[in-house]
Amino acid sequence: MTRPSTSMPVAGLVPAPRQEPAHADLLVRNAKVFTGDPARPEARAVAIRDGRVAALGDDHDLAHLVGPGTRVVDALGRRVVPGLNDSHLHVIRGGLNYVLELRWDGVRSLRHALAMLSEQAGRTPKGQWIRVVGGWTAEQFAERRMPTVAELNAAAPDTPVFVLHLYQSALMNRAAVRAAGFTRDTPDPRGGQIVRGRDGEPNGVLLAAPSALVLYSTLAKAPALDEADKRTSTRHFLRELNRFGLTSAVDAAGGFQNFPDNYATVTDLAGTGELSLRIAYHLFPQTAGQELADLKRWTETVRPGDGDEWLRLNGAGENLTWAAADFENFSEPRPELAAGYEGEFEQAVRLLLENGWGFRLHATYDETIRRDLAVFEKLAAEGLFPGGNRWLFDHAETVSAESLDRIAALGGALSVQNRMSFQGTAFRDRYGAEAAAQAPPVRAMLDRGLTVAAGTDATRVSSYNPWVALHWLVTGRTVGGTALRPAGNPIDRETALDLYTRGGARLTGEQDVKGSLREGWYGDLAVLSDDFLTVPEEVIPDIESVLTVVGGRIVWANAEYEGLDEAVPPVSPEWSPVAHFGGYQRGARQASLVAEAAAESEQHRRWRVARGSVPDTTPSFADPCFDH
Repeated sequence: MTRPSTSMPVAGLVPAPRQEPAHADLLVRNAKVFTGDPARPEARAVAIRDGRVAALGDDHDLAHLVGPGTRVVDALGRRVVPGLNDSHLHVIRGGLNYVLELRWDGVRSLRHALAMLSEQAGRTPKGQWIRVVGGWTAEQFAERRMPTVAELNAAAPDTPVFVLHLYQSALMNRAAVRAAGFTRDTPDPRGGQIVRGRDGEPNGVLLAAPSALVLYSTLAKAPALDEADKRTSTRHFLRELNRFGLTSAVDAAGGFQNFPDNYATVTDLAGTGELSLRIAYHLFPQTAGQELADLKRWTETVRPGDGDEWLRLNGAGENLTWAAADFENFSEPRPELAAGYEGEFEQAVRLLLENGWGFRLHATYDETIRRDLAVFEKLAAEGLFPGGNRWLFDHAETVSAESLDRIAALGGALSVQNRMSFQGTAFRDRYGAEAAAQAPPVRAMLDRGLTVAAGTDATRVSSYNPWVALHWLVTGRTVGGTALRPAGNPIDRETALDLYTRGGARLTGEQDVKGSLREGWYGDLAVLSDDFLTVPEEVIPDIESVLTVVGGRIVWANAEYEGLDEAVPPVSPEWSPVAHFGGYQRGARQASLVAEAAAESEQHRRWRVARGSVPDTTPSFADPCFDH
């Protein structure tokens, strides 16, 4: 008896060969991977293919993804984190000027800073300026003071020198005063002061009182780069950001950043595939009185989301109308905004929302935030809030609990920066220790379930180094070590890292592709020099990336991996401060200068004690005459 067949006839068909999975382009193995994904917080290896994460797991789990073309990187047990995302960085403007700037970011002594300036004067050609533009504060120096105009004149007698100090002031040597065209007859600009000597001549000091326009308009008098050098400058600035593990940034636009002219360089680099940082940018009306015309023109010609994963329009701001912007010079009293600015401001917000645009708003003080919220609540009655458009307040150092509740009700978000790292002592001296401990109230924002992202507001005030900002988030200490928050800081390291990764992605609507290491998400990561999650707090500001990957491309490589990253053209012009000193300063080469500066400061203190100028207190390297 013949048994019936138990299988279907398959005449003409043969079994297909077993399909091997496609190999990875890059595999990072032997790592301590913090994924940022609550469902799978840790891994030992990450595989990237076609610019996205292909797999995570243990080394042996991913071994089959290694093929002839796979680049394998041994992390040597180091910490790997998702690529950092600065949610408020003036990256486009910073890139156009980076190679022209002498950066004092991270310099530990004024003696060293002045030595850098003097050396740079010897190589700067006639007609060019030396510019020290942000990223430092007197509190970081062993001497605990700013330079004097006399010291600038001695260091660079013939080369114009412009030194910007926070949003507060600028110092210029004699050559810079001449180059800027300042005379006894030059009037003070609105909101600013050109300080003069007894003879009525400008003495080289500019004060924001409280508007920083006098500082930035004077800086704008210095020569600019040509188009080719702007391109090179931007590439080197992006590489400098990659050095610290940054893979994305949200550009907050700003003054003297016209659209589309000043966006041409990053647009060109995006078109040729040469961006090494993902940028979501904003548009900022430049001229008081024509803000509505600018916004209307933009809503008719471009739309948020235009672009791709490397360069895309995110919305308007951080100013919509000039009259609605407060100033953040904590050495000056809080400015009173003009009565009635709300009418034009309401028109701007309405125009954006009705055209599907989101926006961000510079607002330092709760007084400003409350007035803006009143406008939003009026529009909410018409159904425009919350209306699906992303919007946020930037800075918000003194935002109140009541305002946070109102922001939450209207569907808003917040972007906080570490401006207190650089201005915290001045803020504390003006508003008190209790206010400084809550500036801004990050824990209160998070407890309400608000979307919160972190950044720096570099490059004109804070440094662009994200680890300085992360240090402030978890310690509440300034760059000079002053404790602004009491012990028992409520922001743990994983939360701080989330604000610097997933937080920024939420602000740009990319929270489903960026900010964590997950399969199918962007292959953006950093291999860190030190483990942010475990190192002592004082080490955090010194962390760098030894390998930064964006979309599977190695865009920064150092230490054992030096030479694995993409090449960039040489710094141009050749006399650039960056060509000689680089960007952010750190390392043992400063140690002797710091020690000498501290000794000199203590010697000066003893001299003043002997003269009876100050009481004989416990010895300190900080000269009391320079206390804030």
